[in-house]
Amino acid sequence: MKPVSELLKQRDGVLWHVRPEDSVYAALEQLARHEVGALLVMDGSRLVGIFSERDYTRKVALQGRSSKDTTVAEIMTSNVITVTPSTRTRACMSLMSGKRIRHLPVVDGDTVLGMISIRDLMDLIIAEH
Repeated sequence: MKPVSELLKQRDGVLWHVRPEDSVYAALEQLARHEVGALLVMDGSRLVGIFSERDYTRKVALQGRSSKDTTVAEIMTSNVITVTPSTRTRACMSLMSGKRIRHLPVVDGDTVLGMISIRDLMDLIIAEH
């Protein structure tokens, strides 16, 4: 299987992200606008978390909180699991399965290069077969 850097080459280089102080409602609007299931949470150029549909459903919707009154920082996943551009896609699949996650930010040192999803990996597998 390929390194993650090969998957990122197929992208336009845009990093869909929100800020920790943004409302959950604004983050949901971004998810819908970009048709993605998760966004990077960036404080300037620093990755501080991930905001996902799962965060919303478990930490806002099911708890009766207001998405307009709750900030992304209050519910984001802050313990972010990342990979490097050289990480092989098979290792990413194993990591996602083992940790029960669907998105992996790709970082090179302190620089965020992008994010891959389980869908990206499935598309790769299908294309290779």
